[in-house]
Amino acid sequence: MAIMLTDMLGYSGSMERDEKIAYARLLEHNSIIRTAIAHHRGREIKTIGDAFLVVFRSVIDAVDCALSIQRAFKDRNLIKEDADKILIRIGVHLGDVLITSNDVYGDGVNVAARIEPLAEPGGICISGEAFAIVRKKLEFDVEQLADVNLKNITSAPEVYRIHMH
Repeated sequence: MAIMLTDMLGYSGSMERDEKIAYARLLEHNSIIRTAIAHHRGREIKTIGDAFLVVFRSVIDAVDCALSIQRAFKDRNLIKEDADKILIRIGVHLGDVLITSNDVYGDGVNVAARIEPLAEPGGICISGEAFAIVRKKLEFDVEQLADVNLKNITSAPEVYRIHMH
């Protein structure tokens, strides 16, 4: 399955400064992400604070969803002051997982969780396994990251950073 993890930058700090504003921003964030998930046939497994764990049957749907999410936030942020912008990182991996009725486990989830922080704010990183499938199907510029070491992942996959335009 394709696994997508998202994480909002600075959410904990904004909660500390003003819970009401941070929560309103979180609700808007959740709405944007859930709309994209629904349009790309994803299955939301869970949220952890400001992070989403989502699975897809198709890695093309997963990467297209990630691109759609980042475009939606980019459009939203155009009219916002810096302090009101929402920036997220997204990681996508294609791997084996064990799905239960309300969660997903396995090495694929761990790899996706390690890839996500490598994305730039407002960006996406995908594993080599995902890239091998989507590279001829979707149009975007990528850069392969050199010497990637993923914590507690013995055999780290290649990782590609998608350049958003």
